[in-house]
Amino acid sequence: MGDPDPGIPSIGSANWSGGLTATEHLIGLGHRRIAMIAGLPALLCTQARLAGYRVGLERAGITPDPDLVRFGDHFPPSGYTAAMELLDLPDRPTAIFAGTDLQAFGVYQALQARGVRVPADVSVVGFDDLAACDWVTPPLTTVRQRLEEMARMAVQLLRERDSAQPAEPTRVELATSLVIRESTAPPASR
Repeated sequence: MGDPDPGIPSIGSANWSGGLTATEHLIGLGHRRIAMIAGLPALLCTQARLAGYRVGLERAGITPDPDLVRFGDHFPPSGYTAAMELLDLPDRPTAIFAGTDLQAFGVYQALQARGVRVPADVSVVGFDDLAACDWVTPPLTTVRQRLEEMARMAVQLLRERDSAQPAEPTRVELATSLVIRESTAPPASR
């Protein structure tokens, strides 16, 4: 978890491409005012997801709006707080990309508290594909990290380190994929 030391073998996710994929999905639905609730700014995974989001906007000819980016930790309260701030903007977003599924659950709570419907009023995308994504209402569209594969590969790396020949420090990034559920739709006409 967190940012790996360059001298230690590590397994991670393709965070940049995951951020890009989530943003392109929302753009493909017709969204132009897409907010991002990112994680802790110092983390490489946060920076990569945010960079992918920005590139997705730029590729579509949308100038990234700094007012639509918020930072927090990776938990529901920061998603809730950031979503409330975004909803208070004079021109609120039509979609929110949360840096984690847990943040997205906080976004759901904020939207519900304000009487904003998902996805009829605001689309929401998360990142992780936690099991709970299928159980929230509506089920959450999210970027899947291959967490079980990451764990399997990490155990394999540990076994190799314990063998007679130590493993070279490596960084493996596993591909992410978008899991489309019911939390995204074309934007409502205003």
